Amino acid sequence: MTFNPSRKPFTPQQLKTLRRSLLTWYDQQGRSLPWRDNPTPYAVWISEIMLQQTQVITVIPYYESWLQQFPDVQTLAQAELQVVLKAWEGLGYYARARNLHKTARIIVQEFDSVFPTDLDTWLQLPGIGRTTAGGILSHALNQSQPILDGNVKRVLARLVALPVTPTDALAELWELSGKLIDPQQGRNFNQALMDLGATVCTRAKPRCGECPWLGDCAAYNRGLVNQIPLRKMSAPLPHKQIGVAVIVNDQGQFLIDRRPSEGLLGG
Repeated sequence: MTFNPSRKPFTPQQLKTLRRSLLTWYDQQGRSLPWRDNPTPYAVWISEIMLQQTQVITVIPYYESWLQQFPDVQTLAQAELQVVLKAWEGLGYYARARNLHKTARIIVQEFDSVFPTDLDTWLQLPGIGRTTAGGILSHALNQSQPILDGNVKRVLARLVALPVTPTDALAELWELSGKLIDPQQGRNFNQALMDLGATVCTRAKPRCGECPWLGDCAAYNRGLVNQIPLRKMSAPLPHKQIGVAVIVNDQGQFLIDRRPSEGLLGG
Protein backbone atom coordinates (compact mmCIF):
# COMPACT_ATOMS: atom_id res chain seq x y z
CA MET A 1 0.00 0.00 0.00
CA THR A 2 1.49 3.31 -1.03
CA PHE A 3 -0.15 5.56 1.53
CA ASN A 4 0.95 5.44 5.14
CA PRO A 5 -1.26 2.79 6.81
CA SER A 6 -1.80 5.14 9.75
CA ARG A 7 -3.51 7.64 7.46
CA LYS A 8 -7.19 6.75 7.51
CA PRO A 9 -9.31 7.71 4.49
CA PHE A 10 -11.13 11.01 4.78
CA THR A 11 -14.72 10.62 5.92
CA PRO A 12 -17.52 12.24 3.88
CA GLN A 13 -17.81 14.95 6.53
CA GLN A 14 -14.06 15.62 6.44
CA LEU A 15 -14.21 15.93 2.65
CA LYS A 16 -17.03 18.46 2.94
CA THR A 17 -15.06 20.44 5.50
CA LEU A 18 -11.92 20.45 3.34
CA ARG A 19 -13.89 21.63 0.31
CA ARG A 20 -15.67 24.36 2.23
CA SER A 21 -12.53 25.72 3.87
CA LEU A 22 -10.60 25.77 0.59
CA LEU A 23 -13.39 27.48 -1.33
CA THR A 24 -13.82 30.06 1.43
CA TRP A 25 -10.09 30.77 1.30
CA TYR A 26 -10.25 31.07 -2.49
CA ASP A 27 -13.08 33.61 -2.30
CA GLN A 28 -10.86 35.77 -0.14
CA GLN A 29 -7.34 35.04 -1.43
CA GLY A 30 -7.70 33.72 -4.99
CA ARG A 31 -5.50 35.32 -7.63
CA SER A 32 -6.95 37.63 -10.27
CA LEU A 33 -5.94 36.07 -13.60
CA PRO A 34 -7.14 37.12 -17.07
CA TRP A 35 -8.34 33.65 -18.14
CA ARG A 36 -10.66 33.58 -15.13
CA ASP A 37 -12.60 36.62 -16.31
CA ASN A 38 -14.17 34.93 -19.35
CA PRO A 39 -13.63 31.17 -19.11
CA THR A 40 -14.73 30.11 -22.59
CA PRO A 41 -13.42 26.73 -23.81
CA TYR A 42 -11.14 28.44 -26.35
CA ALA A 43 -9.62 30.92 -23.88
CA VAL A 44 -9.21 28.29 -21.17
CA TRP A 45 -7.59 25.85 -23.62
CA ILE A 46 -5.05 28.49 -24.68
CA SER A 47 -4.23 29.34 -21.06
CA GLU A 48 -3.87 25.69 -20.03
CA ILE A 49 -1.40 24.98 -22.83
CA MET A 50 0.61 28.13 -22.14
CA LEU A 51 0.77 27.30 -18.43
CA GLN A 52 2.37 23.93 -19.08
CA GLN A 53 5.90 24.23 -17.66
CA THR A 54 5.67 28.04 -17.67
CA GLN A 55 5.07 30.44 -14.78
CA VAL A 56 1.90 32.50 -14.57
CA ILE A 57 3.76 35.83 -14.58
CA THR A 58 5.40 34.88 -17.88
CA VAL A 59 2.20 33.63 -19.48
CA ILE A 60 -0.07 36.62 -18.82
CA PRO A 61 1.27 39.03 -21.49
CA TYR A 62 1.53 36.22 -24.07
CA TYR A 63 -2.03 35.13 -23.32
CA GLU A 64 -3.41 38.63 -23.73
CA SER A 65 -1.46 39.24 -26.93
CA TRP A 66 -2.50 35.83 -28.31
CA LEU A 67 -6.21 36.52 -27.87
CA GLN A 68 -5.81 39.81 -29.68
CA GLN A 69 -4.11 38.13 -32.63
CA PHE A 70 -6.14 34.89 -32.59
CA PRO A 71 -9.47 35.76 -30.90
CA ASP A 72 -11.17 32.45 -31.73
CA VAL A 73 -10.44 28.94 -32.90
CA GLN A 74 -11.32 29.71 -36.52
CA THR A 75 -8.74 32.50 -36.71
CA LEU A 76 -6.09 30.24 -35.21
CA ALA A 77 -6.92 27.38 -37.56
CA GLN A 78 -6.69 29.64 -40.63
CA ALA A 79 -3.34 31.15 -39.63
CA GLU A 80 -0.07 29.92 -41.14
CA LEU A 81 2.03 27.84 -38.77
CA GLN A 82 4.95 30.26 -38.99
CA VAL A 83 2.68 33.09 -37.87
CA VAL A 84 1.57 31.00 -34.90
CA LEU A 85 5.15 30.13 -33.98
CA LYS A 86 6.13 33.80 -34.20
CA ALA A 87 3.36 34.72 -31.77
CA TRP A 88 4.68 32.00 -29.43
CA GLU A 89 8.27 33.23 -29.69
CA GLY A 90 9.91 33.41 -26.27
CA LEU A 91 7.59 30.98 -24.44
CA GLY A 92 9.69 27.94 -25.29
CA TYR A 93 8.62 24.31 -25.80
CA TYR A 94 7.42 25.15 -29.31
CA ALA A 95 5.71 21.78 -29.70
CA ARG A 96 2.93 23.33 -27.64
CA ALA A 97 2.31 25.98 -30.31
CA ARG A 98 2.35 23.39 -33.09
CA ASN A 99 -0.13 21.27 -31.15
CA LEU A 100 -2.39 24.29 -30.62
CA HIS A 101 -2.39 24.85 -34.37
CA LYS A 102 -3.10 21.17 -35.12
CA THR A 103 -5.89 21.00 -32.56
CA ALA A 104 -7.48 24.22 -33.83
CA ARG A 105 -7.74 22.73 -37.30
CA ILE A 106 -9.20 19.51 -35.91
CA ILE A 107 -11.80 21.44 -33.92
CA VAL A 108 -12.81 23.47 -36.98
CA GLN A 109 -12.73 20.67 -39.54
CA GLU A 110 -13.98 17.69 -37.52
CA PHE A 111 -16.07 19.31 -34.77
CA ASP A 112 -17.56 22.23 -36.70
CA SER A 113 -15.71 24.68 -34.40
CA VAL A 114 -17.44 23.30 -31.28
CA PHE A 115 -15.13 22.22 -28.46
CA PRO A 116 -15.60 18.74 -26.94
CA THR A 117 -17.38 18.41 -23.60
CA ASP A 118 -16.08 14.99 -22.55
CA LEU A 119 -12.73 13.88 -21.18
CA ASP A 120 -12.08 11.02 -23.61
CA THR A 121 -12.39 13.23 -26.69
CA TRP A 122 -10.07 15.86 -25.26
CA LEU A 123 -7.47 13.19 -24.51
CA GLN A 124 -7.35 12.29 -28.22
CA LEU A 125 -6.32 15.80 -29.23
CA PRO A 126 -2.65 16.80 -29.76
CA GLY A 127 -0.81 17.97 -26.65
CA ILE A 128 -3.64 17.16 -24.23
CA GLY A 129 -2.96 15.05 -21.15
CA ARG A 130 -5.24 14.16 -18.28
CA THR A 131 -4.45 17.22 -16.17
CA THR A 132 -4.84 19.62 -19.10
CA ALA A 133 -8.13 18.01 -20.14
CA GLY A 134 -9.42 18.07 -16.57
CA GLY A 135 -8.36 21.69 -16.19
CA ILE A 136 -10.18 22.71 -19.37
CA LEU A 137 -13.39 20.88 -18.53
CA SER A 138 -13.51 22.03 -14.92
CA HIS A 139 -12.59 25.64 -15.65
CA ALA A 140 -14.61 26.18 -18.83
CA LEU A 141 -17.61 23.95 -18.09
CA ASN A 142 -17.53 23.63 -14.28
CA GLN A 143 -17.22 19.86 -14.52
CA SER A 144 -15.85 18.06 -11.46
CA GLN A 145 -12.80 16.66 -13.23
CA PRO A 146 -9.68 16.11 -11.09
CA ILE A 147 -6.31 17.59 -11.95
CA LEU A 148 -2.78 16.72 -10.86
CA ASP A 149 -0.23 19.33 -11.88
CA GLY A 150 2.97 20.01 -9.95
CA ASN A 151 1.35 22.34 -7.42
CA VAL A 152 -1.52 19.94 -6.76
CA LYS A 153 0.84 16.99 -6.29
CA ARG A 154 2.74 18.93 -3.64
CA VAL A 155 -0.41 20.02 -1.78
CA LEU A 156 -1.89 16.51 -1.75
CA ALA A 157 1.41 14.87 -0.84
CA ARG A 158 1.68 17.10 2.21
CA LEU A 159 -1.98 16.73 3.09
CA VAL A 160 -1.56 12.96 3.56
CA ALA A 161 2.19 12.94 4.39
CA LEU A 162 2.92 10.83 1.33
CA PRO A 163 5.82 8.49 2.24
CA VAL A 164 7.03 8.04 -1.34
CA THR A 165 7.65 10.36 -4.27
CA PRO A 166 4.53 11.59 -6.10
CA THR A 167 5.79 9.79 -9.21
CA ASP A 168 5.52 6.50 -7.32
CA ALA A 169 1.96 7.22 -6.16
CA LEU A 170 0.25 8.77 -9.18
CA ALA A 171 -2.75 6.42 -9.08
CA GLU A 172 -3.37 7.20 -5.41
CA LEU A 173 -2.95 10.94 -5.92
CA TRP A 174 -5.39 10.91 -8.85
CA GLU A 175 -7.87 9.05 -6.66
CA LEU A 176 -7.44 11.56 -3.85
CA SER A 177 -7.83 14.52 -6.22
CA GLY A 178 -11.03 12.96 -7.53
CA LYS A 179 -12.45 12.43 -4.05
CA LEU A 180 -11.63 15.92 -2.86
CA ILE A 181 -13.05 17.94 -5.74
CA ASP A 182 -16.32 19.66 -4.98
CA PRO A 183 -19.17 17.98 -6.95
CA GLN A 184 -20.92 21.28 -7.65
CA GLN A 185 -17.99 23.71 -7.87
CA GLY A 186 -15.35 21.94 -9.91
CA ARG A 187 -14.17 25.19 -11.50
CA ASN A 188 -13.49 27.10 -8.30
CA PHE A 189 -12.17 24.08 -6.43
CA ASN A 190 -9.45 23.27 -8.97
CA GLN A 191 -8.50 26.92 -9.33
CA ALA A 192 -8.30 27.18 -5.55
CA LEU A 193 -6.17 24.05 -5.29
CA MET A 194 -3.68 25.41 -7.82
CA ASP A 195 -3.61 28.81 -6.10
CA LEU A 196 -2.97 27.15 -2.75
CA GLY A 197 0.07 25.35 -4.14
CA ALA A 198 1.34 28.40 -6.01
CA THR A 199 1.01 30.96 -3.22
CA VAL A 200 0.91 29.18 0.17
CA CYS A 201 1.96 25.52 -0.05
CA THR A 202 5.08 26.40 -1.99
CA ARG A 203 8.07 24.14 -2.52
CA ALA A 204 10.37 26.31 -0.41
CA LYS A 205 9.31 28.28 2.67
CA PRO A 206 5.62 27.34 2.64
CA ARG A 207 3.39 29.75 4.55
CA CYS A 208 1.61 27.11 6.60
CA GLY A 209 0.04 29.65 8.95
CA GLU A 210 -2.08 30.94 6.04
CA CYS A 211 -3.24 27.52 4.86
CA PRO A 212 -6.96 26.66 5.13
CA TRP A 213 -6.01 22.98 5.46
CA LEU A 214 -3.48 23.46 8.26
CA GLY A 215 -5.40 21.45 10.86
CA ASP A 216 -5.85 18.51 8.48
CA CYS A 217 -2.33 18.51 6.98
CA ALA A 218 -0.55 15.34 8.06
CA ALA A 219 2.85 16.65 6.98
CA TYR A 220 2.44 19.77 9.14
CA ASN A 221 1.14 17.84 12.13
CA ARG A 222 4.13 15.47 11.93
CA GLY A 223 6.70 18.18 11.31
CA LEU A 224 7.46 16.90 7.81
CA VAL A 225 6.50 19.86 5.63
CA ASN A 226 10.07 20.54 4.53
CA GLN A 227 10.68 16.86 3.70
CA ILE A 228 7.53 16.26 1.66
CA PRO A 229 7.06 15.71 -1.20
CA LEU A 230 9.97 13.31 -1.43
CA ARG A 231 12.13 13.73 -4.52
CA LYS A 232 14.20 11.33 -6.54
CA MET A 233 17.84 12.06 -7.31
CA SER A 234 18.07 14.15 -10.46
CA ALA A 235 19.90 12.72 -13.44
CA PRO A 236 23.06 14.65 -14.34
CA LEU A 237 22.58 17.29 -17.01
CA PRO A 238 23.73 16.07 -20.44
CA HIS A 239 26.78 17.74 -21.93
CA LYS A 240 26.77 18.38 -25.66
CA GLN A 241 29.34 19.83 -28.00
CA ILE A 242 27.71 21.80 -30.81
CA GLY A 243 29.44 23.31 -33.80
CA VAL A 244 28.14 26.59 -35.20
CA ALA A 245 28.90 28.12 -38.60
CA VAL A 246 27.71 31.15 -40.58
CA ILE A 247 27.49 30.75 -44.36
CA VAL A 248 27.21 33.87 -46.49
CA ASN A 249 27.59 34.41 -50.24
CA ASP A 250 28.97 37.31 -52.27
CA GLN A 251 25.54 38.99 -52.34
CA GLY A 252 25.47 39.17 -48.54
CA GLN A 253 22.80 36.47 -48.26
CA PHE A 254 22.89 34.17 -45.24
CA LEU A 255 22.04 30.48 -45.41
CA ILE A 256 19.40 29.58 -42.84
CA ASP A 257 18.23 26.03 -42.19
CA ARG A 258 15.36 24.92 -39.98
CA ARG A 259 15.64 21.98 -37.63
CA PRO A 260 13.15 19.10 -38.05
CA SER A 261 9.88 19.71 -36.19
CA GLU A 262 10.48 16.68 -33.97
CA GLY A 263 13.33 16.05 -31.56
CA LEU A 264 15.70 18.38 -29.73
CA LEU A 265 14.85 22.07 -30.31
CA GLY A 266 12.34 21.00 -32.93
CA GLY A 267 11.48 23.64 -35.52
